[in-house]
Amino acid sequence: MNDTFENLYQTVVSRKNAKQEGSYTCYLFDQGLDKILKKVGEECSETIIAAKNGIKQDTVGEISDLLYHLTVMMVNENITLDDVKTELDKRTQKAGNLKQFHQVDHNT
Repeated sequence: MNDTFENLYQTVVSRKNAKQEGSYTCYLFDQGLDKILKKVGEECSETIIAAKNGIKQDTVGEISDLLYHLTVMMVNENITLDDVKTELDKRTQKAGNLKQFHQVDHNT
């Protein structure tokens, strides 16, 4: 699985660095951050709807679309897979903080 994400990430990086005619990824980069974020939002909503509908294959497809668009956003914002992995590793060290997690900040 890690190889799959790494391969996806590297493909997206290569599309950002070397434009390729007809590439959807290049199109997203050309359109800029607002377009990329719009697609992330759309795919997030579609993932929620697919999960709610309960058809596993549809949900898997939407999750895949969301992960792709998140990867484009990451590359656009110079966020590496290692950045995310480091953050996730830090969070795994915080086991047992459920009460703290559920506190709501009413100022935001």
